[in-house]
Amino acid sequence: MTGVEAVSLLGDSLRRPSMTAEARGQQELLLAEARRRWQRDSNPDDLIWIGRRQAYLGRYNEAVATFGDGVARFPEDPRFLRHRGHRMLTLRHFEQAEEDFAEAARMVEGQPDQVEPDGLPNARGIPTSTLQSNIHYHLGLSRYVQGDFAGALAAYDDALAVSGNNDMRVATDYWRYLTLRRLGRAGEAAASVEWVTPEVEIIENAAYHRLILFYRGLLPLSDLEPAGAEALDDATVAYGLGAWELVEGRPEAAMRRFERLLGGGNWASFGFLAAEAEVARGR
Repeated sequence: MTGVEAVSLLGDSLRRPSMTAEARGQQELLLAEARRRWQRDSNPDDLIWIGRRQAYLGRYNEAVATFGDGVARFPEDPRFLRHRGHRMLTLRHFEQAEEDFAEAARMVEGQPDQVEPDGLPNARGIPTSTLQSNIHYHLGLSRYVQGDFAGALAAYDDALAVSGNNDMRVATDYWRYLTLRRLGRAGEAAASVEWVTPEVEIIENAAYHRLILFYRGLLPLSDLEPAGAEALDDATVAYGLGAWELVEGRPEAAMRRFERLLGGGNWASFGFLAAEAEVARGR
């Protein structure tokens, strides 16, 4: 079917996310510019940007093909595996994503890290992640959504070791906290996020910050769940609240929240993806 990029874990067709004409036009121009640079210089940076721009347009399968071309052309460059793995996650190919991230992690071991430029910059225009932190972070997620919580924890430990700012730390510790809770290690989970306070400065990962504050009892549920929560569009917060209900021993409430989340929102987001995996395992 036209516009269908993937099939969900529940058998539903997943179509390219809608965009405003302005946003689509801007991304199309940036994609065309990346193609021109690639044709002129054959620089791997330009091939990466072709794939990233395709993904921003919701053309995830094209992006996977582009990154796969990069893996073949530049086998020593772990960035292509990192980005292909990300979009394999988007397309629900979890095992292939894990393989890409694990291989990329082996390639960067012992190497100097590098800041990863943002394709969709935050308000301050300050990149908050690095190649290595992204590899380990996404490896953790690829294992988490498969229910391999021990493997996810190992990856998040590696991600935390190379998370050099509050934004990357809070994102990693959010998933690491939930992973520890799923492993029955509540005390360690609580200790891992003691550093997260309302005063911690966050540039872009505000949802993860607020969820951890909620987990710590420093933010009321009412500040996270506004009226009409059945139609909550923020997949990150919706999943985070459902996951909390799950680890607090309320699986029925968690599944109801996950089901509501799957009725809307952005299917390419990690919160949506994680909720979908929970529902699929529950069924």
